[in-house]
Amino acid sequence: MSFSNATETLVLNWLLTTGSATRPTSWHLALFTSNPAEDASGTEVSTSGTAYARQSAAFTVSGNTASNTSAIEFPTATASYGTVSHVGVYDASTGGNLLAYAALTTSKAIDTGDVLRVPAGDLDITLD
Repeated sequence: MSFSNATETLVLNWLLTTGSATRPTSWHLALFTSNPAEDASGTEVSTSGTAYARQSAAFTVSGNTASNTSAIEFPTATASYGTVSHVGVYDASTGGNLLAYAALTTSKAIDTGDVLRVPAGDLDITLD
């Protein structure tokens, strides 16, 4: 995953200034049909009539990698989400700041009745 502009600013403020940086206290996985990029400009799946909502995520850190501690499951789609190509981690269930994002290895069309699941340990955020 890549870090967003918001995360890069947070890290730089924490590391290289004497000011305090406000740490996120919750994390939520979002689905995108286009690249959100560092500025969060991508297209998140629509909540209108689809049952889509960002899902809560928790992480554990080992070395330079954070991984999701449990499976993340999105609600059963009540309408097409479109083709999901990217995911993003936010600090809020709606609105908020994009913290990190990545392209899926394989894009996935989510149609009515589909459920997208991310198994525990499959979402990795690495600092290199």
